[in-house]
Amino acid sequence: MSARVLVIGASGGIGAALTEALRARDTEVTTLSRAADGFDVTDEASVNATLKGLSGPFDAVIVATGALEINGAAPEKSLRAITQKAMMDQFAVNAIGPALILRHAARLLPCDRRSVFAVLSARVGSIGDNRLGGWISYRSAKAAVNQIVHTAAIELGRSHPQSICVALHPGTVETPFTEKYLGRHPAVPPSEAAGNLLRVIDRLTPDDSGGFFDWAGKGVPW
Repeated sequence: MSARVLVIGASGGIGAALTEALRARDTEVTTLSRAADGFDVTDEASVNATLKGLSGPFDAVIVATGALEINGAAPEKSLRAITQKAMMDQFAVNAIGPALILRHAARLLPCDRRSVFAVLSARVGSIGDNRLGGWISYRSAKAAVNQIVHTAAIELGRSHPQSICVALHPGTVETPFTEKYLGRHPAVPPSEAAGNLLRVIDRLTPDDSGGFFDWAGKGVPW
């Protein structure tokens, strides 16, 4: 029996590449996205209605939603640039959205075998790795989703002992999401990022649940 995977955010660069890579493995993939399905992670009613309508369980759920620039608000370069609206938008998309999805994790995942719930985060959400400052709203939202994932992993582990709930940093990926901010940073195409992420997911064990890992499978400091 082929594995079943749910990819949320499947119309984005990484989400689409993950979907393609999984289907190349003969995996049964269910996709959700705002563009194709009207699935809006910032709308609790949309999340609840859509996820309740799915027939699980899935061997893996990958949340590939996220945004760096929302409604034209670029990442802040200084404290003076903080606005309430921009920060609230960042938390709505990058932290609250995945949290609303995680509310359904127990029903979406099997109780009796290995399963993975992976949320794409970002290294800039690491407090311990922050040496440059800036990007305050985005950093804070990603730090928040890391905590949400870590906390969810503890609860899931009680009812789903073989589950693995993790935050993953895909590296810098060449997508419309990042094109204005690449600068001198090395970046990889979405297909390569997807391959890297799937290799990490394949190697994860329940002992890794609650962790934060990069595209090479190395732990990222909180």
